[in-house]
Amino acid sequence: MKKLRFLVIGKNIEILNILVRLLKVEEGWSCAAFSDEQELLATVDFMEYDILLLSSGLDEEIEKRIQKIGIELNPQLRIILHYGGGSGLLKNEILSLSSDMAS
Repeated sequence: MKKLRFLVIGKNIEILNILVRLLKVEEGWSCAAFSDEQELLATVDFMEYDILLLSSGLDEEIEKRIQKIGIELNPQLRIILHYGGGSGLLKNEILSLSSDMAS
């Protein structure tokens, strides 16, 4: 499977921890997770990541701001809006994006 680097942000710590655990299960996948958008925007180099995964609890305006900044700094960045639905749905969302990245 393709090596992927994820940047994950969400306000629900329990869900954030689950997402990190699910992402780290796959060989070659790595991730950084944040629950504070100010910390993310102040410290993250978006060029280091392939996929930005937005999870639950973020204000819509903040989501749009993070997406805009991420794409401006890394035009190759792919974005997943994942608000639940289980690990199968998440994996399918990722595999769908990663197949697009290969082409």
